[in-house]
Amino acid sequence: MLKSDLKLPPYYEDPSVLHTGCEENRSYYIPFAPGEIQNSSRIQLLNGDWDFRFFDNPFVVEDFTKEDYSYKDYDSIPVPSCIQMHGYDRHQYTNINFPFPYDPPFVPLDNPACVYHRTFEIGQGKEKLQHYLNFEGVDSCFYVYINKTLAGYSQVSHSTSEFDITSYLKAGVNDITVVVLKWCDGSYLEDQDKFRMTGIFRDVYLISRPVNHIRDFFIKPQLTKNYTKAEIQVNFEFSGEEVPVTCSLKDTEGKLIAEQKAEGSKIVINVPEPRLWSAETPYLYTLTISTADEVIYQKVGIRTIEIIKDVIHINGVKVKFKGVNRHDSDPVTGYTISKEQALKDLRLMKEANINAIRTSHYPNAPWFTQLCSEYGFYVVGESDLEAHGATCFYGGGWETYGDLVQREMFAKAILDRNQRNVIRDKNNASVVIWSMGNEAGYSKAFEDTGRWIKEYDPTRLLHYEGSVSQTGGHINDMSMLDIVSNMYASIPSIKEYLASNPKPYMLCEFVHAMGNGPGDIEDYFDCIYGEERFVGGFVWEWCDHAIYRGITTDGRKVFHYGGDSGEYPHDGNFCVDGMVSPDRIPHPALAEYKNVIRPVRAALVSKEEFGGREAVNENWLSVELTNKLDFTNLKDYLKIEAELLIDGEVVETCDLGTLDLAPHEKTVVKVPFSTEYLQHKSSESGVSVKLRYLQQSERLLTATGHELGFDQLFLKERDIPFVAAGESDKIAEKTVDSVCIEENLTTIIITGETFKYCFDRLHGSFVSLVINNQSILERPLEFNIWRAPTDNDRNIRNTWQEARYDRAFPRVYETKVSKENGVTAIYCRLAITAIQIQHILDLEVTWFIGADGTITVQMNGKRNKELPFLPRFGLRLFLPKHYDKVNYLGYGPGESYVDKRRSTWHGRFTQKVSDMYVDTIKPQENSSHYGCEDLTLYSSLGTPIHVTGKVPFSFQASNYTQEELTVKAHNYELEKVDETVLCLDYKMSGIGSNSCGPALSEKYQLNEEDISFMVTLQFQ
Repeated sequence: MLKSDLKLPPYYEDPSVLHTGCEENRSYYIPFAPGEIQNSSRIQLLNGDWDFRFFDNPFVVEDFTKEDYSYKDYDSIPVPSCIQMHGYDRHQYTNINFPFPYDPPFVPLDNPACVYHRTFEIGQGKEKLQHYLNFEGVDSCFYVYINKTLAGYSQVSHSTSEFDITSYLKAGVNDITVVVLKWCDGSYLEDQDKFRMTGIFRDVYLISRPVNHIRDFFIKPQLTKNYTKAEIQVNFEFSGEEVPVTCSLKDTEGKLIAEQKAEGSKIVINVPEPRLWSAETPYLYTLTISTADEVIYQKVGIRTIEIIKDVIHINGVKVKFKGVNRHDSDPVTGYTISKEQALKDLRLMKEANINAIRTSHYPNAPWFTQLCSEYGFYVVGESDLEAHGATCFYGGGWETYGDLVQREMFAKAILDRNQRNVIRDKNNASVVIWSMGNEAGYSKAFEDTGRWIKEYDPTRLLHYEGSVSQTGGHINDMSMLDIVSNMYASIPSIKEYLASNPKPYMLCEFVHAMGNGPGDIEDYFDCIYGEERFVGGFVWEWCDHAIYRGITTDGRKVFHYGGDSGEYPHDGNFCVDGMVSPDRIPHPALAEYKNVIRPVRAALVSKEEFGGREAVNENWLSVELTNKLDFTNLKDYLKIEAELLIDGEVVETCDLGTLDLAPHEKTVVKVPFSTEYLQHKSSESGVSVKLRYLQQSERLLTATGHELGFDQLFLKERDIPFVAAGESDKIAEKTVDSVCIEENLTTIIITGETFKYCFDRLHGSFVSLVINNQSILERPLEFNIWRAPTDNDRNIRNTWQEARYDRAFPRVYETKVSKENGVTAIYCRLAITAIQIQHILDLEVTWFIGADGTITVQMNGKRNKELPFLPRFGLRLFLPKHYDKVNYLGYGPGESYVDKRRSTWHGRFTQKVSDMYVDTIKPQENSSHYGCEDLTLYSSLGTPIHVTGKVPFSFQASNYTQEELTVKAHNYELEKVDETVLCLDYKMSGIGSNSCGPALSEKYQLNEEDISFMVTLQFQ
């Protein structure tokens, strides 16, 4: 006998049916009973363990509406949660590609269906109230049954759905069953770059309200009289009959500002001396809205956002957005995020000087914008809409970008998704810009939606990046958009736009923070600060997305990304692209961004003022400081400490205290310092001053003394004490004469009193270095042009590999050995080449060996300009693993590259090799150090190795080879070598952000034709 299956109405494939049984949209609030403040008796939270059953498709869902149906064989699952995080279905990460056939509005018949069940009680005395069931987020669509009767259906995963279930309830115990489908027609508009998860992933609760009540309200603060006077207008909508409303406004200290009754559905409250809200000063009033039977509390920030002379202003002040894109995500809980988890994000952002968030690419949890208002962040509130999969069907591309949104069947959904976003979050001061979605192309439906938004809420600005693409023959009307926004535009293209277009400009995504990167943040902010109409940008993105899979036997965390669950399609590790790890450990990218967007910048007034007799005698240095804050005087925000560095060592500090400097203003300060070090060392030493900016007092999320950033000002460059082999030999002439050379067709052996070196004529380098009876090389010394590709090398990587850079080797044409004045010289003419490839580099290399064993190598080369720029060029040495500590003068202590070094400073650092490794979930090039002037490697067992260059060089010391980092897919798979790998680089190409952004700027490419590199190794 066949079992009876439930027959669901086919709403999930009908774009004309988006919601049934749902209430009209309203702003997010929780009503209280009169007299209640902290906890509301009007809300019954239905979170907790629910009965749960997973079905392969909706056609086999058992008919739970039968009276004798039992849930006893069901599993249990927590609500809220994502089912994939509890072992159901499978994990899948895809960016652009839809995870189902392109067949709108239809979805696969094998459409996983999840049945949730629980009971709840309606107590005595509440039967006369109206009862509303709220779901704050369900992916992707769901059917609600109350006491076995279908009460409603809704979609739009990241928005609240509210059902009036009063007529379905009874006093006492009630039954609720929810059927959640993985896919619906709305999934075509939810093609966001993220793991695809399913379930009731946000809070569920019942609200009990009087029959006649305030249904919705809209708070509209307005500023007048040059932003010195304010009025707060509140408009009300009612459910049932209109009820009398009284409003009171209090400041943060609880002082009553005003109290008055509404006239019908409107009230206007005057605020004579308003405290204005901004991200720097997030001042919030408390508005209490009272009726006879209910109280609603709403935090109100008074602020304006407007465009004045084509420049975006907040409260009449020009602002810059120093933002990030943020998903609701966690490696353990998935889409389900608590306030505590969100606050951890916000605290890290505040510590990093970030002032703006784009809710990519959907409304975040409904209380998130309230947190942003409370703690001070500008928010670009984005609707739950992305459809870039329309570019990926066969024959598709950017010309089909708008295929979905230009179909009439989706017009209703486009408007609905934006209305749900705008109406829900409209009363939050933090939301300053509405975003109609992301990467879905453009259409009349967007134009109509934009007009609705501007009419409904003219107090905010509107943007939509997809409007810049002309697709499908549609002629775009952008008149309702206030801002032109792009993503990943190159700086030249931005300047080109600004030169010929009037609207303000914003990068809704830029400096793609994937893996080791980004490397071009400073360049973008040079442009942002230099162009008034360029309001700023939002880094893609805040956090790596990955699934936590436990810990290896040796204690390493296991994170999985696309493809690790055997899914198809997937986009690999493209989701691992944040400035913090999945468990919120900051990457170097966050430190880099933090210092680029520091609240104050310093510059030398005149280098000539330093070093002259008058300047030294007066014991001060002139520095120009610029306040990069928009609303805050520096005296109320930070104090400054100065450090005097001689050859990278701090020799003196002074406390400059606070500085009275208004926002956007500049001033010159005198930095005092002692002259004794300068008088003693200034002839050869490098001199710099480092200014540290420390938070003056405790703020909402950050502590007193927290470092907000720094500047390093170079007063004098160091004369690098470079000594070539033979120049510093202080040994007896008989020792010089004791150096002996033996050679044959393949090998040259140089033997001195304390060393024996073996040189390979066939490869042009040393295979053995023994000094003081200790072997220095574990493997032959190598010429090195390869680096483990970074995520930002993902495009150039193929070109590099086509040029065989990863398989290059030397071909020696000539080797000569000579000896003069006790210095042995080995000259080699060679090429760096590869199989089936022309010469990559033609080199003339001379190795000089002093009588004390010092080695100097001079490399002069010509790069083949027919081939792409090089990842790097230098030498690689495999040293015994007991060389496990370094001391260097260069940019540190974090990793540094030619275009990624603003979080580091030029100083003297001592570090363990094991501590220098920078971990990324997908292994890649890391931990190089730029601008190194000297380097010493120390061993607990042997002779130190001291390295100097004729000019600054880059170096890297690691326990991993570039080959290992190239081939391994996950960090927990890496295997250390039994050596210390030392790379000495003439140059390393920059990092950039080409994983999604523009190609690496030419000025950061190792692209020169003529190369000259000279470095000395001394064994002390």
